[in-house]
Amino acid sequence: MQTFSLAELKQLLDGFDEKMANHFITQNLAVARHMKVSLLKDVLTSGPIVMPEMRIIILKEGRTDPVVNMVQRHCVAGDLMFVAGRSIVQFDTLPEKVMGLGLSMSDELFGLAVGNHIPKAFDGHLRDFCVHLDDEQLQLIDELHRLIYVTTSMPEPSLPTTLHLIGALLWHVNHLWQRQEAESRSVASREQQLLANFLQLVSKHAHEQHTIDYYANCLCLSPRYMGTIVKRVSGQTAKHWIDEALVTRCKAELLHTSKQVAQVSDEMNFPNPSFFSKFFKRMTGITPAQYRRATSVVQPQL
Repeated sequence: MQTFSLAELKQLLDGFDEKMANHFITQNLAVARHMKVSLLKDVLTSGPIVMPEMRIIILKEGRTDPVVNMVQRHCVAGDLMFVAGRSIVQFDTLPEKVMGLGLSMSDELFGLAVGNHIPKAFDGHLRDFCVHLDDEQLQLIDELHRLIYVTTSMPEPSLPTTLHLIGALLWHVNHLWQRQEAESRSVASREQQLLANFLQLVSKHAHEQHTIDYYANCLCLSPRYMGTIVKRVSGQTAKHWIDEALVTRCKAELLHTSKQVAQVSDEMNFPNPSFFSKFFKRMTGITPAQYRRATSVVQPQL
């Protein structure tokens, strides 16, 4: 599989006018300012490539949809993308108007920048991640990146200064990632609680309330929003849970009572026995009468 190392990146970008790709590249570090990603189009769209060094890309204009470590990603302006070293990246297409900032470094330089205390986002448990930056966050990241570029481009660059600036940028990215993760967990927790509340209501009222609107109203949500959350958290639609609770209650009535089918239909709030039978057969594959004959404990009254 083709690799795309810092040495190969330097060879490629050194062939362009500096105004097209402001960059500083050594065997251990690459800093690119205002670079048009289309300059790398031939390499990036040639098939899956291995990135030997870790990369941080901040997209400032355009959007792109790379496959990173076998997962499709969707990146838009304002996204910060981290790709760990030895990751596999593939671009099927690369729009002309994609522009951003880039920072890449070897494991050795990364170790010098962060020391013994490695930020959690970069400790190796993640192959890649994406953080969306608001305007203020983007401005700060841009400024830290600019300072790294300025210090590396000086006639006599200071290695300690450069390492501290890189460390500051990495720690700030770690902070943004951790905050995003905390927010995601909070959202997931709220959604889990919403699902629990929904299922509790369904358990109590499915025998009389068969519509999504009823439960959404109880939870002070729109039916569409509630349905989206239930589907996302449980993997099943809200209607699935309502129907399952309803058919379970119907089975219990048919199995453990001698009520006639018409009475069960009425108590379960169906418009008529025919509608009830169609619902029951759709859910179980057999009619209420067939279910009772096959499983009844108490024989129905004739």
